[in-house]
Amino acid sequence: MFPKLMLRLAAVLLTLLALPAAAALNVFATVPEWAALAKEIGGERVQVFAATNALQDPHRIEAKPSLIARARGSQLVVATGADLEIGWLPVVLRESGNAGIHPGLPGYFEAASAVRLIEVPARLDRADGDVHPGGNPHVQTDPRNILKVAEALAARLSRIDPAGASAYGANLARFSERWRAAMGRWEQAAAPLRGVPVWVQHRSFAYMADWLGLKELGALEPKPGVEPGSAHLAGLLARQKETPARMILRAAYSRPTASEWLGERAGIPVVVLPFTVGGNPAAGDLTALFDDTVQRLLGGLK
Repeated sequence: MFPKLMLRLAAVLLTLLALPAAAALNVFATVPEWAALAKEIGGERVQVFAATNALQDPHRIEAKPSLIARARGSQLVVATGADLEIGWLPVVLRESGNAGIHPGLPGYFEAASAVRLIEVPARLDRADGDVHPGGNPHVQTDPRNILKVAEALAARLSRIDPAGASAYGANLARFSERWRAAMGRWEQAAAPLRGVPVWVQHRSFAYMADWLGLKELGALEPKPGVEPGSAHLAGLLARQKETPARMILRAAYSRPTASEWLGERAGIPVVVLPFTVGGNPAAGDLTALFDDTVQRLLGGLK
């Protein structure tokens, strides 16, 4: 009897030891890129929930009860900021009843606070469409910004979870080394893109254009967030004949109608970029996101 009991106890102990350690922090990330980055920096000390997926327009998300419930049990919210989530995140935070994750508190982190924002509007008028007062929020399309956000996020995780500070620091160091090497590879491969003129569906790629030296001729949208009509597209086609672009860039979540119309008539390719992690099957993580993006851009030159 006794040896059998000991064997059973040993089996139970081995099972318990095989189970993963409980996560120290529940992280609520508003978009896939920050969910992926939180996993990179947080490692085993975090449990990360992504509130949206890559095929959703991050500007237009419904504050569903399921998101509110997730926020209620989170110790850290990782958002883009710069008003990207202004239409839904404040509702989620308010209705969650979680006082520790509101703006201004350690449990609320904005990626935009770690980088320099561009395209800050000179005036604010709702007649100009969905204008972001603080600047263009799509900071994740430049990998240099990803690294800056990673550094700030590691510091914030260490602040709210001091016991994990050494783990976060080590994870950041490993990520930074890999990321800097990858940036060098991407920049070398993307050298032929410098100075290439492009149209964009939405002003989603301003930071990427700044990084790679692409020349944006303009957006297909007449105003941010407003779908172009036939007359506007006809005007763009006339401009294309005068100042030709090599390709049209569109995020995977955007409607294809306008870009396909112009691309077909102008005889230039429409390059659909993943925009964030999960935007297509190849962009399964942060590194793969930029691997795929650079290859798709180069493919648009052929």
